[in-house]
Amino acid sequence: MEKEVHVAEVKAFMTKSGNTRFVLKDEAGNEYSTFREAIARQALAAEGGRARIECHQEQRNGYTNVYLDKVEPLEDHEASSEGADRDAEEVAWRTAVDAAPWLLGDEPKQSVPPKTFFQKLKPFKELVAEDIRDGEDAG
Repeated sequence: MEKEVHVAEVKAFMTKSGNTRFVLKDEAGNEYSTFREAIARQALAAEGGRARIECHQEQRNGYTNVYLDKVEPLEDHEASSEGADRDAEEVAWRTAVDAAPWLLGDEPKQSVPPKTFFQKLKPFKELVAEDIRDGEDAG
């Protein structure tokens, strides 16, 4: 199924088996899960904005799970500065993910808990996004 949603937030959770589950929550409170990092990166890039998502449902043990198959951030038709902010956010997340090995220190012997991972990456991402926006204002 394909639909357009406003991405309210994206969170990461460690499963009992040690995998990381990423959850996109839309403005209506609907949740969509993925274990794929590439899809999670796109979801993070769309956080706070609109996205076209593709998803499918699976029934397991009496629960309906909704899994993300694709996330495509969309440009808002609002102020162009907001589009520039979204571009800055996307570039900042990509930079933070690329810098993760240095932000986390030496190569971890075991997987890093998602909360710890985000606590390290998010402040760095915010600084990068602020620098990008400041650079655009000066130019």
